[in-house]
Amino acid sequence: VVATVRGGAQVWFDAAGRWITPGVIDVHSHDGTYVLPLTAIDREASDVSETSTPNAADTWVEAAVNAQDMAFDRALTNGVTTIQILPGSTPIFAGRSIVVKPIHGATIWDMKALGNIQGFKMACGENPKSWGAEKDNDGPTSRQGVIAYMRQAFFDAQRYKRAVEQARAGAGAMPPRDLKLEALAGILAGDIRVNLHCYRAGDIAAMLSLAKESKFRIGAIHHATEAYKIPGLLREAGTCAAVWADWWGFKMEAQDAVRAEAPMLEQAGVCVMMHSDSPADGQRLNIAAAKAAAAGRRIGIDIPPERMIKWTTSNPAKLLGMDTQIGTLASGYKADVVLWSGNPFSIYTKADLVLIDGAVAYDRSKPPRTPISDFELGREGAPR
Repeated sequence: VVATVRGGAQVWFDAAGRWITPGVIDVHSHDGTYVLPLTAIDREASDVSETSTPNAADTWVEAAVNAQDMAFDRALTNGVTTIQILPGSTPIFAGRSIVVKPIHGATIWDMKALGNIQGFKMACGENPKSWGAEKDNDGPTSRQGVIAYMRQAFFDAQRYKRAVEQARAGAGAMPPRDLKLEALAGILAGDIRVNLHCYRAGDIAAMLSLAKESKFRIGAIHHATEAYKIPGLLREAGTCAAVWADWWGFKMEAQDAVRAEAPMLEQAGVCVMMHSDSPADGQRLNIAAAKAAAAGRRIGIDIPPERMIKWTTSNPAKLLGMDTQIGTLASGYKADVVLWSGNPFSIYTKADLVLIDGAVAYDRSKPPRTPISDFELGREGAPR
C-alpha cells in the first residue's frame, strides 16, 4: 500500500496477509448534533432537530454541528471515512443533511465532503405524529394526518416550482422566496435526495405511493424494520433500505424487526446498506453487517464477504450520489481506503491504517498527529 503523508512524501505499508477495503460510509449519523457527554448531562444541549414546527424544511443541520464531537475520531479509528449527518425525526420535514469526512477541523465546514447530492430528512410514523400530539399547535396527530400534511406540502411546492419556472421563462412574476417550498421544490426536481425515517411496512408503502403521486424519488428508507415484507415495492421505486442488524422492540413500530433483514433484502434485489443512528454503532458498521449476514446464513441465505462489503461501502456511496468517487477500489476513485489487521467482519479486527483522499488520516501504530478533542481532556478537579 502506498500512502501520502505531510509534505507529499510517499510511504509504503506492508499489507501482506491483511484485508484492504474501501472506507466505511455511514449514511445516518447525528454526530456533532447529539454530542456525548454534553447531552448525557443536559438533553437541551442537543441540536438534532428543530422542533418548533412540523415543517423545518428550510433548516440546514450543518449550522448546528459541533466539530469537536469525539464521535468523529472514534469513527475514523474504526475505518469510517465518510459520514452523512442527518437532522432528527421529530419534524415531518426535518431539513437538509451534510456529508463530512471525520478529520480534524475547527468548524464542520473544514470537514465537509465535496461532490455529494444534497440530502434531506423526512419522517413518517410515530415520531412526527407524536410531535403533533404533544404540542398545542396545528401539527398532525395521526399517521393519516402526517401523510395528508406531506401531500399538501408537495402540492404547494409543485405550484411554487411552476411559478418560479414560468417567471424565469418570462411568463409571469417571480413569487416571493419561500425557503421551505424551495427545499421541497428541489426534491421534486431531483436536486435534493430524500432520506426517510420509516419503520412499518404499511408506512413505507404509503410513502412510496405518495412519492409516486408527487413525482419524486425516495433515496432510502432509514430503519425500515419491516421492509423485508415489501421488497418488490422498494425495487420498483428504485429506493434503498438503510437498516440495522438487531435493533428491535425499543418502540412500538420496531416490534416486527428481524435480524436477517439485510440478507433477505439483498436476495430480493433491493439496494441495502447498514446505518448507525448512534455514535457507538457508527464505530461498528462492519460488525453490524456480519451479524445480519450470520442471521441470514441461519435461514439459508448465504451472502459472501464480497457482497456484504457493499452494505458499508458502494451502496451507501450510491445513496450519497458519490458512487463514482468513493465506495469502490478502482482507478480514478478517491483513495478512501482501510487496511485492516484481519477480516473486517470479525470483532477481533482493527483498522490499522485509514486513508482519506490518499493521505494518511489514521495510523494505529503511531500516536495521534493532531490534538484530540477537548471532550477527551476533561477538567482539572472535575469529579471522576
